[in-house]
Amino acid sequence: MDFDFLRDITGQVKARFSMGHEVIGHWLNEEIKGDLSVLDTIEAAAEEIKGSERTWQLVGHEYTLWFDGEEVMVRANQLNLESDGMEEGMNYYDEESLSFCGIEDFLLVLEKYRAFIITYR
Repeated sequence: MDFDFLRDITGQVKARFSMGHEVIGHWLNEEIKGDLSVLDTIEAAAEEIKGSERTWQLVGHEYTLWFDGEEVMVRANQLNLESDGMEEGMNYYDEESLSFCGIEDFLLVLEKYRAFIITYR
């Protein structure tokens, strides 16, 4: 998973992720927006469920973060739409709306995101 953090012309931090993980960048840009207290909450939850079979989720306006002790899923909330109108064989999956990664990789991303925010405040 490759990613970059940058500041746009307004000074806001923006995250960009490689194909297959774009939604993680969208989630950081739309739901976190540099709020380190949310990162604190997520990291505390990850530590709390480590080694257990419990899960945790954070439902935002646009995206939902879900994880267990091993895997993380970031999903656009629009994927909750009913699929009754879909043709048989059609899949609603959209690479920019759903992503999975390991919990350790995800926590490393959050660590680097936090460091970028602190360094460039």
